[in-house]
Amino acid sequence: MVRATHWLTFVAFIALVVTGGELVISHPRFYWGEVGNVNTKPLFVIPIPSSRDTVPTGYSYVMPDQNGWSRSLHFEAAWVCVLTGLVYGIYGLLSGHFWKNLLPERRDWNWRAYRERMAQYLRRRPPGQAEESSYNVLQRTAYVVVIFILFPLVIWTGLAMSPAFTAAFPWTAELLGGRQSARTIHFFVSWLLLLFLIVHVAMVTMSGFWRRVRSMITGNLRSSEEGR
Repeated sequence: MVRATHWLTFVAFIALVVTGGELVISHPRFYWGEVGNVNTKPLFVIPIPSSRDTVPTGYSYVMPDQNGWSRSLHFEAAWVCVLTGLVYGIYGLLSGHFWKNLLPERRDWNWRAYRERMAQYLRRRPPGQAEESSYNVLQRTAYVVVIFILFPLVIWTGLAMSPAFTAAFPWTAELLGGRQSARTIHFFVSWLLLLFLIVHVAMVTMSGFWRRVRSMITGNLRSSEEGR
């Protein structure tokens, strides 16, 4: 279940990154509050040309407009992430996966010991097979932040940008300061998730990319070790 939801989330997230980038290009101005448009002073502007000539960016040309298909695919991929996350969450609670494999161990709650173990893991060589079957303190901390904070927040802010959803549940946008505030928060949380993905792939590469990928596909660490 962990492997299946991992790969579904990965594929959906790549689709979200690509389509989200296209949506940003269509309006690279960000605001705070409920309302934001070309006649409103932006909170900040990404210095790129827009794909719409009605959006002032200071450039004399516009990018190709890919807003139609990217918006549709973005919503579809988002719902794949939501449903996959729901299945993973239910499984994690019922199976004890969260308590056994994700939450830092009791000894990690000691701040001094926590820093020492983080420094130890940063200095050590790639782990052996016994250590590959469990997460270290750095992985546990990163996964807890991503799974329980960043992903729920990116889903919340995404729903808070939907007029249909906020019409039924107005508090989802009000608690964030408005729909434009939700979009701005959504943008920064998405970048944090993308940064996590980059670091995650980099660490997998450093510890043996194909060995790790085979183990995440087959679930068999021993066969992945013998295949090196």
